[in-house]
Amino acid sequence: MNDITSNPIGFVLLTHNKPQQTYRLINKLNSLFKYPPIVWHHDFSKCDFSVDTLPKNILLVRPHVQTEWGNFSLIEATVKALRLMYEVPDAPDWFVLLSGADYPIKSAKQILDDLASNPYDAFIQYEPITYETYKQDLKPSMLWLKNSYQRYCTKSFSFNFSKKYYAKLNLEIRLEHPLLAKPFLPFSKKIACFSGSQWFCANRKAAEYIIDFHSKKNPITSHYSKLMYADESYFQTILANAYHLKLKNDRLRYIDWSTGGPHPKILLMEDLPNLLATSAHFARKFDIDIDSTILDALDRITL
Repeated sequence: MNDITSNPIGFVLLTHNKPQQTYRLINKLNSLFKYPPIVWHHDFSKCDFSVDTLPKNILLVRPHVQTEWGNFSLIEATVKALRLMYEVPDAPDWFVLLSGADYPIKSAKQILDDLASNPYDAFIQYEPITYETYKQDLKPSMLWLKNSYQRYCTKSFSFNFSKKYYAKLNLEIRLEHPLLAKPFLPFSKKIACFSGSQWFCANRKAAEYIIDFHSKKNPITSHYSKLMYADESYFQTILANAYHLKLKNDRLRYIDWSTGGPHPKILLMEDLPNLLATSAHFARKFDIDIDSTILDALDRITL
């Protein structure tokens, strides 16, 4: 899949709604990076749009994967897009995985200089998920580590009982200790579990490793294909256990989780000072129906 001629950067877009906001993101990427390779996976089952006027640097993933929030289908959509991006001769040196709610907050020069001058193969948030952490009393901002252990490193069994004259009884048994759960999990001393943000960027070497790993039958892929929220652990686990790759524990993404709940804060004009102060390349989550002026301000800053 390698070729001498390549682009410095490309983008994988994963969307399911608000095509007008994604058009704005695409126009911004084209303006900043002079029409880079963009592979767009859009779930047309959630929201349709016309594809007749798309720029020529856009490759649409067809057929699309019908995606669901937190479902393994997000993994399948991402890998399908990566295959499309890296099967062409001018595949980019780096790719950035974006949603339609993301937007660049740094200039193209700074982004490209940062990527070209670093020794890493991927910028991705990856935290080890262990039983020791699971049993600790963690502060609220770190409780997601406990959730990750329960999601990926335990095994549950459900039993349903009903009798003619009694109410139905649902019983669930969860194996939490590693010695009990180990026979049902793909993890070991050689392959550890990691978790972090879904959004990351990586170079061609890491992208090709992901594509190759996913294409083979293996216990990791089989395990995560049955789980919810695999998008917050699958790529992290693959890359962090690939010892020939060098990772930076940084997603290069500004995300504000201060409001609590399963979704980050919608970024507004009031957040502009924080966006200017961060070293991140992109930020999320924006919504043009709530505040488009923040994107106008970023357009002026990131010319």
